[in-house]
Amino acid sequence: MSASTAVLKAELRLFGREPFSLFWIVAFPTVLLTILGLIPSFREPDAGLGGSRVIDLYVPVNVLLAMIMAGVQALPPVLSGYRERGILRRMSTTPVRPASLLTAQIVLHFAAALGSALLVIGVGRLAFDVALPGQIPGYLLALILGALSALALGATVTAVTPTTKATTVVGSIVFFPMMFLAGVWVPVQAMPEALRGIVEYFPFGAASQALNQAAEGAWPDWTHLGVTIAWAAVLIAAAVRWFRWE
Repeated sequence: MSASTAVLKAELRLFGREPFSLFWIVAFPTVLLTILGLIPSFREPDAGLGGSRVIDLYVPVNVLLAMIMAGVQALPPVLSGYRERGILRRMSTTPVRPASLLTAQIVLHFAAALGSALLVIGVGRLAFDVALPGQIPGYLLALILGALSALALGATVTAVTPTTKATTVVGSIVFFPMMFLAGVWVPVQAMPEALRGIVEYFPFGAASQALNQAAEGAWPDWTHLGVTIAWAAVLIAAAVRWFRWE
């Protein structure tokens, strides 16, 4: 336990020295929300959205974006870099197992994404009068499952790429479709019905719907939660199956 705690503290210091990663995980979703909130039409009720405003839909989307940034963009190059430099292999010969380092990185990236999510919710409430989530337990469950899917996807990207450069390229290729599925370009709720029906069977489309339902005060649909859980399980299994320590 003390060895794992020491690894976590050391990784926390290193994580704090990465301002660009911290910006993209913690600050960027809030910056994007602020830009969108400054568009006057996004602050007006829309009959096509059931009376909701576009900015109301974008708070859950940007919460999910923080998870995607942490899991798909920030985490994979770190893990791949440790593996490429032989750090994981050398750690396997010490009392501190490589799993301790991987766990520390996952915990730190999840904590940063969670802090970003709280910041998005706070700014949405204070700056744009977006209501706080009406179903808090359901919101937290959807958020955790979305984060688990994002981190598992990032670990899978790391597992199937041989070098840090390849990991960065593949992570970027995966990142943009995941943003679309999460509703960053167009909120899932505003997509045409046929497209929405497809998007909801992908992890971040389902998570986006679950977060929005919880934000409106309803318990998330178990279909959306189930899709997110299923994807997380598949991605975790793939990462475990193909991950190489060196």
